Amino acid sequence: MSEDQIQTRRKSRADATRNRDRLLTAARAVFNQGGPTASLEAVAREAGLGIGTLYRHFPTREALYDAVYRREVEQLVALAAQLEAEAAPTEALRRWLAANVEFIATKKGMAAALAMAAHNSSELVAYSLDRLGAALGTLLHRAVEAGELRPALGAAELLRALVGICYAQDSPDWRANVLRTVDVLIAGLRR
Repeated sequence: MSEDQIQTRRKSRADATRNRDRLLTAARAVFNQGGPTASLEAVAREAGLGIGTLYRHFPTREALYDAVYRREVEQLVALAAQLEAEAAPTEALRRWLAANVEFIATKKGMAAALAMAAHNSSELVAYSLDRLGAALGTLLHRAVEAGELRPALGAAELLRALVGICYAQDSPDWRANVLRTVDVLIAGLRR
């Protein structure tokens, strides 16, 4: 293979990666606004790409939902590690839970499609619960070990509580309500 062919191949891989990232970012925004009925054309348009590019990366609507979901899970896992390194234990936990509220907002926008994707793949559900539970467990353990919080709840219980609080809210300002509730929950766990 010539040097020109290698360079062209690298460039096309880089372009494909950039396009995929743009599509995932656009899909998150479009799904947050339009829910599961949002058109894939709107996603491509928001990304500044053609519909053919979208279908090359994500051949079905469910494949796109799955990819958005997995990407957000990985971003939350990375955020937990970042917060662990740069914030006080309880503040890191609070900020991570707040970021989860935004993640759940995306899930609420994609609820019907995610239900289809999750129904077809219990692996997706297990994947997210394992990854998010481990990240939350690390932050929660750190806050307990620092003596800032009581060991009253495990990571799985806290995650279920957060999800329940989010899905119990239907008002337009539900996120603000949930964030206040998270603050009350953390205050209740303090020593």
